[in-house]
Amino acid sequence: MNEENNTPVAQEEQSSIDFRKLFKDILKHKWLYIIVMVITFVVVAILSLALPNYYTCTVKLSPEMSGSKSVSGLAAMASSFGVTLPNNATEALYPTLYPELVNSVDFKTSLFPTQVTIEGKKKGEANRTMPYYDYLKDEQKKVWWKEALAAPKKLIEKLRSKDKEEGSDNIDPFRLTEKQAKIVEDLDKKVVCDVDKKTMVITISVTDQDPVISATMADSVKCRLQEFITDYRTTKARVDLEYSKKICEEAKERYDKARQEYSRYADANQNVILQSVRQKQVELENEMQIQYNAYMQVAAQVLQAEAKVQEETPAFTTLQSATVPVKKAGPSRSKICIVWVFLAFLAVTAWVFYKEDDYKMLFGQEQGSIK
Repeated sequence: MNEENNTPVAQEEQSSIDFRKLFKDILKHKWLYIIVMVITFVVVAILSLALPNYYTCTVKLSPEMSGSKSVSGLAAMASSFGVTLPNNATEALYPTLYPELVNSVDFKTSLFPTQVTIEGKKKGEANRTMPYYDYLKDEQKKVWWKEALAAPKKLIEKLRSKDKEEGSDNIDPFRLTEKQAKIVEDLDKKVVCDVDKKTMVITISVTDQDPVISATMADSVKCRLQEFITDYRTTKARVDLEYSKKICEEAKERYDKARQEYSRYADANQNVILQSVRQKQVELENEMQIQYNAYMQVAAQVLQAEAKVQEETPAFTTLQSATVPVKKAGPSRSKICIVWVFLAFLAVTAWVFYKEDDYKMLFGQEQGSIK
């Protein structure tokens, strides 16, 4: 009985992990830990210094939500249950679709002509102004290893004369060149738009290596988005306004023609008392009055169409304006070094356990527990 009772205890002692031995094995190779971790820290610190700093500017705005009072009341009631409904059932461009709009190729290429200014960093160095496309193409700092890897490709492109890149004025969103497509792809990470589904607050974030340019482009993206939404919302009203103006001009021409014809006839027959002449003059006067009434009616329609355009123009409330960021958003070189040093520690520990056969004890414990 005693032997049977001691057998499980002995097996448990044999299969238990000896943490003292593991700690002694680690101390045994302490100089290896020191050397590897110091080398890792130095190498990662040097490489992280090559990473360019980047800054993020955030803009927040709230769009005016159009719609009838009944729909607005229903949306308000639904929001209390965590459900968001569009205030205008006939409107196709909801605020939740704004991120898709910002991510479209047409929207991004429309940002390329925007003029940005690179401030001179050295004393006496003049500021430089250029299109945003040229800035992204020529002024972006890259880490040296990416430049080294891309050097052969650039050389081949020059030899094949494929590096004839168009300027910002020759960009066709329907057919982009390879370099233009690459810049559009890079903008996916630089320009980010997000919409809060409950509050409908639009958040626009622009990340760039230059803090001034990040603020400039954040404001430009906001203005461009407002222009696009305004054009969309007022398209029909502006078409109606142009048509009303055209009809008004035609009515004015007819009125002027009738007025001039009446004036000429009346001046030519001032002393004539014939009934036929007087009858003709009355007819011309009536025709002039009819054309005048038609002209005034159409002119009123023009005023109504102008008011409709103003009514359909959405208003945006800027909750947070674009400001030049003072502190960088990244990279966090200290965190990078800590992560890599920790990974080096784990790698050395795995090698020490393998060399000292500690992994047999670890896996033996696991096998014992499975049995």
